[in-house]
Amino acid sequence: MIKRYARPQMTQYWSDQAKYEAWLAVELAVCEVYHEEGMITEDEMQALRKASFEITRIEAIEQETRHDVVAFTRAVSETLGDEKRWIHYGLTSTDVVDTALGVVFKQVNALFKEDILKLGSGLVKKANQYKHTVCMGRTHGVHAEITSFGLKYALWVDELDRQLHRFEDACQGIEVGKISGAVGNCLITGTTLQDKVTERLGLQTSKISTQVLQRDRHAYYLSVIALIGSTLEKISVEFRHLQRTEVREVEEGFGSKQKGSSAMPHKRNPISFENISGLSRVLRGLMMTSFEDIALWHERDISHSSVERIIFPDATVLLDHMLNRMTGLIENLQVFEENMLKNIELTHGVIYAQRVMSYLIEHKAFSREVAYDLVQPLAMQAWQKSQDFKPLLMDNEAIRKVMSLAEIDQCFTLDYYLKEVDAIYARVGL
Repeated sequence: MIKRYARPQMTQYWSDQAKYEAWLAVELAVCEVYHEEGMITEDEMQALRKASFEITRIEAIEQETRHDVVAFTRAVSETLGDEKRWIHYGLTSTDVVDTALGVVFKQVNALFKEDILKLGSGLVKKANQYKHTVCMGRTHGVHAEITSFGLKYALWVDELDRQLHRFEDACQGIEVGKISGAVGNCLITGTTLQDKVTERLGLQTSKISTQVLQRDRHAYYLSVIALIGSTLEKISVEFRHLQRTEVREVEEGFGSKQKGSSAMPHKRNPISFENISGLSRVLRGLMMTSFEDIALWHERDISHSSVERIIFPDATVLLDHMLNRMTGLIENLQVFEENMLKNIELTHGVIYAQRVMSYLIEHKAFSREVAYDLVQPLAMQAWQKSQDFKPLLMDNEAIRKVMSLAEIDQCFTLDYYLKEVDAIYARVGL
């Protein structure tokens, strides 16, 4: 984890303290089930519930054992009496580690859902605020047709909703536990103990496993993490372009003492959006790494474990940072509606060409080909010679034979381009 991008709310779940607490929770949950089944006496269970650990002691033992779970169980056992015999009884290391990981992810995912919903709420607010704000729609980076600035937000609202559904599905697959023994044959614990343990921990239970939970679950989860990051990058790229000096329809918030450049005092750069764009690439890289962990040797090897110590904390911490940073950016984004209107006029009215062509087809019975070939040369003349498109239409003999000045004029109204906005919003649920 990189401290620069780490919020305490998320990093706490990946601390050594949180890890060992989760491990102990699994160990004690197993003991509680054994107690229910009559294997462990009430007195023993009362003593087991007082089990504890010291991280420094675990680390000291691990220096000798070169095995983290063995070090943990021995450190815990040192805090117990004869009842320590039940700690780790019938379990293999990964019964504890993978099930505890499910516990950690359950906490992480609850915070993520808060993050996503908070960002979604911010996007909804802006979608409603700019519902009828006209701006230039662009395709290939080139002026295309007028649209609503609010539709940009509405699109992201809809996409983030899909991401939330994907995330909830991924959570179902990763908030899972297994107590199935060294090779997954449930030799000592049987098949029902796992179900009782996972229920106690608030987890789903694995139908079948080897020594480990199968890593397709984790790869899917990281895929969804990367997808959410890609949505954030999409938003970032949009606003990075709109903040360009030549466009300047938006600008990310800039603090009173903030500096944009060490050399150029005038600079106000879209650094936060650029940051999110960059970090989204890291998430996609971590996703690809998770796919490499799916194919393990036979019932288990540990080639995945070193990887997961890095990718799980890093991916979740980064996305948490990105979601919260984007929420703040959306809330504090400066929007220059006057520049949106100026940019609409930059192309001398040629952006209304499709409206004129459609009018000829719909109201004057022109074929599409004839209408297109009549309008395009006038649009090209306006663009190439920096002439206003509307007067060219009014002076064109072929156009004037079929369209009055009032008809031409009505093809240049802004309201026309907002006429379906309400319907689109309704479809999105706004």
